[in-house]
Amino acid sequence: MPAVEEAKIIKFLSKYKYVDVTKKDVIDVVTTYRSLTYDLQKFVFNDGSYKDLFTLQGTIPVVYKNNTYYIPICIWLMDTHPQNAPMCFVKPTPNMHIKVSMYVDHNGKVYLPYLHDWQPNSSDLLSLIQVMIVTFGDHPPVYSNPKEQQMAMPYPPNAYMQQSGGAGASNSFLPYPTASGASGGNFPPYPTGANFGPYPPGGSGGNAAGYPPYMNFPQQPGSYPPAGGYNPSAIPNSTGTITEEHIKASLISAVEDKLRRRIQEKVNQYQAEIETLNRTKQELVEGSTKIDSIISRLEREQVDLQKNINVLRDKEQELEKSLETLENAEAIDPDEAVTTTAPLYRQLLNAYADEAATEDAIYYLGEGLRGGVIDLETFLKHVRTLSRKQFILRATMQKCRQKAGLAG
Repeated sequence: MPAVEEAKIIKFLSKYKYVDVTKKDVIDVVTTYRSLTYDLQKFVFNDGSYKDLFTLQGTIPVVYKNNTYYIPICIWLMDTHPQNAPMCFVKPTPNMHIKVSMYVDHNGKVYLPYLHDWQPNSSDLLSLIQVMIVTFGDHPPVYSNPKEQQMAMPYPPNAYMQQSGGAGASNSFLPYPTASGASGGNFPPYPTGANFGPYPPGGSGGNAAGYPPYMNFPQQPGSYPPAGGYNPSAIPNSTGTITEEHIKASLISAVEDKLRRRIQEKVNQYQAEIETLNRTKQELVEGSTKIDSIISRLEREQVDLQKNINVLRDKEQELEKSLETLENAEAIDPDEAVTTTAPLYRQLLNAYADEAATEDAIYYLGEGLRGGVIDLETFLKHVRTLSRKQFILRATMQKCRQKAGLAG
């Protein structure tokens, strides 16, 4: 996109809260769909207040029955875009009427699940237009004026803008469609006698049979009549007079189509309810299985816990008996507390005890020398005696260990 156009977009979006994200959205759309132009216009809300909003307007290509038609639309971006979903309208030319459906109301405002479920982080204008193209291909939002024999569509991609005076004629788009006609005061009012209800078949001013030609498609013999009844010029060998049979056939076809649509709606509704119930049933079955497994695990843990409680009670009883035995027992002589199984082991034990006592005696003699309790001569005299004794004791332990076959 040229720098001049990008600067113009940034200027129009100067009061928007998220300029960078909105600019990227707009550039993606206008570079993909060249028939769409942009402008900054006043949008009048239902309460009478107005605000300068960025708008995209022009035509989008819609494929219907293998033919490409260009549907005129207008998209208004809120100043908090993309936090809030944009507002979309169908803007018919003077030779078109809006076909009211579940996706377009009599003012031309577009209602789509994509708009209802708009996500600021994942939804964008390019995807919105693609959803509109697919939806309008299944449910055409406009049909041609049956009083005019010229084809309302297809137009060239820029035909709508040419009819409106080009890019500079942006004021031909009304900020909000009024309720006086299909999309403004310049259009004829909707006929009301050709339909049995406002929705779903036919819509306001729509085809009484609920089928195209809403865009003045050529009629084939035996097809459903266009809006307002059969066109005598479209019936082979017709005399040009609308007879009672023609009116009866038109009414019958309208009633059949209305019933067919209502039945299909009920079938779809019940199928959706059945699917919801099946999903709920599956979730309940899975939840029941999880609950059963949890109950089984808790029962196993309860059994293990009971076993551990019984073991602890047995140990507690053993400890109580041991404590009672110790309290009633006689005093134990420390020298007799440890007994050996053979005289050799007793000799080894006694030698080890004497050697440890000798080691302690030498240590405390050193402490007495450092403390000045004994003099050096006395210290050396006793240390020599204790060292000889310690040597003999260690030699005795070594011999005993060899005799007993102990390691080391």
